[in-house]
Amino acid sequence: MKTLKIFVTLLVLTTGIAKAQFTKAELQVSGLTCALCAKATEKSLKTLPFVSEIKTDLMRNVFIIVFKNNTPVNFDQVSKCVHDAGFFINSLKATFNFDNVKLADNHFSYGGDTYQVMNGAEKSLNGETAVTIVDKGFAPKSVSKKYIGQIADVPSAAGRVYHVTI
Repeated sequence: MKTLKIFVTLLVLTTGIAKAQFTKAELQVSGLTCALCAKATEKSLKTLPFVSEIKTDLMRNVFIIVFKNNTPVNFDQVSKCVHDAGFFINSLKATFNFDNVKLADNHFSYGGDTYQVMNGAEKSLNGETAVTIVDKGFAPKSVSKKYIGQIADVPSAAGRVYHVTI
């Protein structure tokens, strides 16, 4: 009985602590002309170690990517897979769980990378929130150009710096 109480207590404690992470992403790809093109891109994306599952919407050229729990996501690898398949990213909107994450000086860190929020003053964020990567290669040139003038160095940035909007 004592062992059961300890097990239940540990289970409650570990499931009650929400770890900050990306949970899913909506990836719109341009240049897809047929189902075989979409299948090649999907196959390439499935090779990534942090991808759990992919759902394809051929009408909108969108891939819904579900990420594995507790596995850091690398968006540069996502971009490389799409480009290696011969296509381009039109937009990448990822859902980030902001539980237990503080947004300071309009940036937050995750998986060794820094995410600079480009569209707003300090915000208090909780729960799952969509962030759109606006860097070159992740958004159309017109969108990237709009934010390029706002880019400032992030103090003590770790790893790669992604520029995002919320």
